Amino acid sequence: MRIKEILQVIETLAPLPLQENYDNSGMQVGDSNKEVSGALFCIDVTEDVIDEAISLKCNLIISHHPIAFNSFKSLTGKTYVERCMIKAIKNDIALYAAHTNLDNAKGGVNFKLASMLGLENVKILTPKENALLKFVTTVPNEHAESVRNAIFNAGAGHIGDYDNCSYNLKGEGTFRAKYGANPYIGEINELHVEPELRIETVIPVIRKDEVIRALIAVHPYEEPVYDLYPISNDWVQSGSGITGVLPEQMEEQDFLYMLKDVFKLHHVSHSRLRGKEIREVAICGGSGAFLINDAINYGADVLITGEAKYNDYYDVEDKLLLAAIGHYESEICTKELFHDVISKKYPNFAMHLSAFDSNPVNYL
Repeated sequence: MRIKEILQVIETLAPLPLQENYDNSGMQVGDSNKEVSGALFCIDVTEDVIDEAISLKCNLIISHHPIAFNSFKSLTGKTYVERCMIKAIKNDIALYAAHTNLDNAKGGVNFKLASMLGLENVKILTPKENALLKFVTTVPNEHAESVRNAIFNAGAGHIGDYDNCSYNLKGEGTFRAKYGANPYIGEINELHVEPELRIETVIPVIRKDEVIRALIAVHPYEEPVYDLYPISNDWVQSGSGITGVLPEQMEEQDFLYMLKDVFKLHHVSHSRLRGKEIREVAICGGSGAFLINDAINYGADVLITGEAKYNDYYDVEDKLLLAAIGHYESEICTKELFHDVISKKYPNFAMHLSAFDSNPVNYL
C-alpha cells in the first residue's frame, strides 16, 4: 500500500481545500507514491517524534500542526523545524499535516471534542459561506438514474443530514448534430427532439471538478450540457466551531470540573461565573476566541476553546461563560481521530499514537 492511499482516507474526511488561507496542511516532506510501512500520529512534529517513528519503523508521520508554516531559503539545522525536516529526509520519512481542514470538517476535531463531552444535536456553529454551487444538467430519461448516482458519488446532493438530494423535471431537449459529430442519438444535420430529465442538485465548490468528471464519464451524449450557478446558502457540512446540547443542565462549576476530568487538565481558565446553568455548549479547539460573538448570538451558555486573550474574558461580560482548556489539550484528541478514521478503512495497517507529550507549554 502506498502513502497516498492512507492520505486519501484523511482527505475524504477533511479535504485540503477546507483549510484556511494562512494554513499549510498537506504533504510537508516526502513522496506520497512510496510504499508505506506504518504511520505515527501526533499533534506536533518534534525531533523526539521523528526518532520514535524511526524506532517503530514508520515512514509516515501524520500531525495536526504543520511543521512548515513559512517558506525556506535554506535548510541548515539552525531551528528545530529545520532539524526535523532534515532528519525526516535523511530517514525517508514522509511528513503530512491535517490542520484547519480537520478543524473545519464535519466529523473533525470539534466533533470529536463534542463526542468526548457527550453532547447531542451537534452542528456547525458558523458554516462556510460562498462554498456551494447549484449544478444543473439534462439527460435522456433512461440514463437519469446512472447520471444521478455518478454525481452523488462524486459529492453532489448533500443537504444537512440528507444525501442524494435532487430536483427532477421532465422536458424536451433539441439539438442538431453537425458534420464531424458522433451523436449518441439523432442524425447528422437533422433536428432531433429528445425526451429528457432536468436534474438540479447542490455541490460544494471544492467538489466541482470531481462532479463534472463523473458526469462526463457516464453521460451518453458526446457533449453533455451542465450549468453551474453560485448560491448564497451556507454550507452546513463545513465551518468553524460546533454547538451541541448537554443531556442535562449542569451548574457552571460542576461543568468546569467535568472539563478537567474529561480532558485531564492541569487547570481551566474561565471568565467570571454567572450563576447560570449550562446546557447549550459551543466548542472550537485551538485558538477559537474569534467565535465569541457567534456563540453569544447562537445562545450558547459556554464557549470552550484552547486559548483566549486577556480582554476576551472581559468582553464576554455576562453573556456566556468562556472556558479555555489549553491549545494542546483541546487538540490532543486528533491522534485518536486519525487512528479511528484510518482503522475503519485499513484495520490491519500498522498505526501508532505518539507517546511523546509535545506540548510546548509547561505548568509549575
